[in-house]
Amino acid sequence: MTRKATRRLAVVVMAAGKGKRLRSALPKVLHPVAGKPALWHVLEAARRLRPWRTVVVVSHGKEQVEEAVRSWGIDGIFVDQGAPLGTGHAVMVAERAVGRADDVLVLPGDEPLVTVEQLRDLMRIHRRRDVAAVLQTTEAAEPRGFGRVIRNGGDLVRITEGDEASPEERAITEVATSVYAFRREDLFKALPLLSRETKQKEYYLHHVLPVLLEKGERVAVQQVDNEGAVGANSRSEMARAAAVLRRRINEDLMSSGITLIDPDRTYVDAGVKVGADTTILPGVHLEGETRVGRGCTIGPDSRIVDSRIDDGAEVTYSVVREARVGQGATVGPYAHLRPGTILGRDTKAGSFVEIKASKIGDGSKVPHLAYVGDATIGRHVNVGAGTITCNFDGYEKHRTVIGDGAFIGSDTMLVAPVRIGRNAVTGAGSTITRDVPDGELAVERSEQRNVRGYAERRAKRRRGRA
Repeated sequence: MTRKATRRLAVVVMAAGKGKRLRSALPKVLHPVAGKPALWHVLEAARRLRPWRTVVVVSHGKEQVEEAVRSWGIDGIFVDQGAPLGTGHAVMVAERAVGRADDVLVLPGDEPLVTVEQLRDLMRIHRRRDVAAVLQTTEAAEPRGFGRVIRNGGDLVRITEGDEASPEERAITEVATSVYAFRREDLFKALPLLSRETKQKEYYLHHVLPVLLEKGERVAVQQVDNEGAVGANSRSEMARAAAVLRRRINEDLMSSGITLIDPDRTYVDAGVKVGADTTILPGVHLEGETRVGRGCTIGPDSRIVDSRIDDGAEVTYSVVREARVGQGATVGPYAHLRPGTILGRDTKAGSFVEIKASKIGDGSKVPHLAYVGDATIGRHVNVGAGTITCNFDGYEKHRTVIGDGAFIGSDTMLVAPVRIGRNAVTGAGSTITRDVPDGELAVERSEQRNVRGYAERRAKRRRGRA
């Protein structure tokens, strides 16, 4: 039995748009939506199809776009569109890069809601029905400005635009998402027939569809549910798309065994990982490359960025950035862990504590009202309230080292560089400028002096003034 040859798929991603409505120096496709650039979402969905070839069409900000795509590990071919003359022109200039592919999947770089499941279904329709093209559509919450899709069952009849649409057609809310699948040969035969006699004097890719229909070819329609959002051409559209993405992310989290107390007030970026049996309270933001373990409690009202939270840890009313929180550790309320902080197992960074570029050993506690910067703290150390590691001398940063089992009294100033030995103690209110050997007590205070009769003399002065 002869095995049927696999059809080669080329993906063309249109990433050349400037995005005038965004009023931004950043290329439109690099604007973040749910924590990742819009283009990242598109390329991630396409990558999971394992295409034969991926072509990214660039123009405005092409150096930034190319650098970003390479940083994501995408093995793509970049084609410079030059002066962008519309979506049809973007695909025209990609013809040579597409090569001898059998099918071409065209994706807009600013449609972050596209998913690999949608694309797999699109390609199934394309190949099983053996049609010249498939147009993806969705119901738009605000369809004004979009061409309305007129179809007969699963087949496209036409797309009506602007003044061409009748009142009945303008009442239709189904619009195109600019996601298409084409037979390569049909696509590149039709593109030269396009005209720039359009409102924007550009070649429109969707004008290929009536060309195919006039030739007697069939164009199928795939409708997807994007909850009323379409594209990301403006900041308001990006906000709507982000809201849809976050709802999808939150639904996936809850189906994976994570409790979200209030999903509408939980903000989790694409790419964040959370372990089962973790509870996320309202007002939590999990951003970037954050990883949260199993059985944690996060929130309420906490922001965690590019950090790792190990199993069983708790973060309450706090900010954690580029830090690691060890197993069973507690953070907050109102703590700030800055980049380079590492909390060991069963540690505590309590109320109004700030820690930066420091390692806190297992079982150690910084319970409240302290600043620890550029320090290494051993195991089972207690750091009293009001303690500060004075790490900056105005010119350079210096380190503080505190040995296992040490006790740092309240309101201690540790003037770095300084080393506190194992099981050493500092007296409350001391300014420590020299190393403290193991097991010793360091006290630095002026002697207390009590003034007898002070209250009585003060009272007499007050009566005299009256």
